[in-house]
Amino acid sequence: MLKAQSNAAMRCFGMDTISLAGPLEAKLEAMKNAGFTQVMLKANDLVGHPGGLNAAVQAVRDSGLRGTGFQVLRDFEGLSGHLHHYKVDIAKSMLEMCSALGCKVLLACSSTSAHATGDVDQLAKDLRKLAMLALPLGIKIAYEALSWGRHVNEFPAAWDVVSRADCPNLGLGIDSYHIFATETSLDELDYVDPSRIFLVQLADFMWQEVKTPEERMATARTFRVFPGEGVHTPQLVELVLKLDALGYSGDYSFEVFNDDYLQMPLPMVADRARRSALWLAEDVLRLSVPLPNQMRLRTGPA
Repeated sequence: MLKAQSNAAMRCFGMDTISLAGPLEAKLEAMKNAGFTQVMLKANDLVGHPGGLNAAVQAVRDSGLRGTGFQVLRDFEGLSGHLHHYKVDIAKSMLEMCSALGCKVLLACSSTSAHATGDVDQLAKDLRKLAMLALPLGIKIAYEALSWGRHVNEFPAAWDVVSRADCPNLGLGIDSYHIFATETSLDELDYVDPSRIFLVQLADFMWQEVKTPEERMATARTFRVFPGEGVHTPQLVELVLKLDALGYSGDYSFEVFNDDYLQMPLPMVADRARRSALWLAEDVLRLSVPLPNQMRLRTGPA
């Protein structure tokens, strides 16, 4: 991870395991060797481990990497009857795994289910229940608007739901890909309480527009690229600087789904992420603190 301090606010950049192929231990080693000190983990990292859940948790602990967060709870809010009870059970399992890893944030994506209501008060009620389940475990819920979400597909709508729920451990997950896909104005961030942004995920992609929900989904799941590699660099810079100006002091994670990267050696992919982290710190946020494994920044602006 690239870690630095500016204006008394910690800025942290980490990788997501979804960007790398291979076993969990190899992914963690590649990230650590690249200089990262945190990792965004997913449920498959645990349940797909050949040694089982406990072995996966131990591997993360042994790596020394801090868990940025745990993902992803899907299609939770807006359901009723047996579907709601089913999803509550799934949420409890996700929270247990999140807690076992020592992660402090569980990512929940806006529902795509055709069975989910769009009633905002009901969505808020369900997310309030989720937050209350997470509270005894010391876990925060980061609610993210998927750009193909059925009722909530932009972060201002997600913020409306979070505000109505009014729970201290329920906040937003901001994902640059979804913002660029829906062309949501960054001015809308002015209406968000930065202390309620619990996670920021950064990625870019290689074309200007993704016009349909189907195209957004396909691009999101197969061809994102690291910050600085795509065609939305000006918007990404604007987003990061906007969050910095608002006082966001939480983690940044590179959520980069890319089928090409899954065919590349782990050190090569981790080095691409490292270059993105250095670019964001040196050229965008102008940070200047020595980093692990010779990741050293320039002093002052270029």
